[in-house]
Amino acid sequence: MVHERVMEKLAILADAAKYDVSCSSSQSTRKNKDKGLGDTGNGICHAYTEDGRCVSLLKILLTNHCIFDCAYCVSRKSNDIKRAAFTVQEVVDLTIGFYRRNYIEGLFLSSGIFDNADFTMERLVRIVKKLRLEENFNGYIHLKAIPGASEELLKEAGLYADRLSVNVEMPTEKSLKLLAPDKNHKDVIQPMEYLKNEIVGYKEEKKSNYKAPLFAPAGQSTQMVIGATQENDLEILGMANYFYDTMQMKRVYYSGYVPISYDDRLPAIGTPVPMIRENRLYQADWLMRFYGFNVNEIVGFDQPNLDLDIDPKLGWALRNLNQFPVDINTADLELILRIPGIGVLSAKKIVAARKFKKLQATDLQKLGIAYSRSKYFLAFASPFQLQKDLTSAQIKEHILNFQKSKYQNNFSNQLALF
Repeated sequence: MVHERVMEKLAILADAAKYDVSCSSSQSTRKNKDKGLGDTGNGICHAYTEDGRCVSLLKILLTNHCIFDCAYCVSRKSNDIKRAAFTVQEVVDLTIGFYRRNYIEGLFLSSGIFDNADFTMERLVRIVKKLRLEENFNGYIHLKAIPGASEELLKEAGLYADRLSVNVEMPTEKSLKLLAPDKNHKDVIQPMEYLKNEIVGYKEEKKSNYKAPLFAPAGQSTQMVIGATQENDLEILGMANYFYDTMQMKRVYYSGYVPISYDDRLPAIGTPVPMIRENRLYQADWLMRFYGFNVNEIVGFDQPNLDLDIDPKLGWALRNLNQFPVDINTADLELILRIPGIGVLSAKKIVAARKFKKLQATDLQKLGIAYSRSKYFLAFASPFQLQKDLTSAQIKEHILNFQKSKYQNNFSNQLALF
């Protein structure tokens, strides 16, 4: 009977947790010790790590009871849904039980707000302390830091969790006031600042004292709900850029709003945010973090939204044809990274390979770049004489037509298998 009740809670609280997308590979350095359970390895989440490994975690809410009435949230207090709450021990037992069965490699734990921020945060901290100290669990733990919780509780959380996240939820303070009037934007920013300072301080201490404890070794992340309000991509990416520069965030996540209720402040039922918009935001985010792009190069006041037809790097290249064609045999790494169709690893391979020979088109194809796209921007390989004959619109049309043709061919080949 007890088992059935816990499984019912699990069904409710795992389903409620799916709206929080801010989980990723851990980037943690926590090691297994004293014959404990688990190891963070290369990263934990329902995703693929850099080495191609698929990993998993138990992703649940401690409770979907909440004192707040945020219009965009399925767990808001006015929503007529089944409510449930785990005990501290139930979460511990589920985590260890699922790990022993090899179902999971770690835990992602969030929560609605029971009574107040400290009341909820204290229970989250008790769970991770029990896992670490009593169960000797060394697997990855991603824990939500509850806005408004005391610094003492946040500090304890950082000593036992691998990653902490404080969700900003809305891209701007104005939209948060509109849809969550009970919440305060400062209550979100303050714990981010505190965690950033603690993470930096512990890293410095670790340099001089190798026995110093870890503090959120995988850093902190946040999530924004996209499309519930009218912010453009310039505002969204500008906020993300602020988090990366000022808060030293590891990741910013973008969650497309799915209309779940009738509300004059929200998009109508049946009009979810197109998945392609989420995808374009993540691509733009990647450019800022790994390709050296400034947010104002990707979007601007003259073009505040990303082009949904093409990826943002191609969009930048088409707006800046004066930067091309590029000779990959002489160009520096930073410029090669800006060529559409060439990723970070491929760019590094190009720089390494050209030390031994002058690279030609056939060499690039062997290195795994998207040559059908990059050829329009390469000095030696463009069959269309880019600078003389083709406009940005024509290049875009060529690339889109090729993608369409490739998709149709792949679809036809799959049908032929049946």
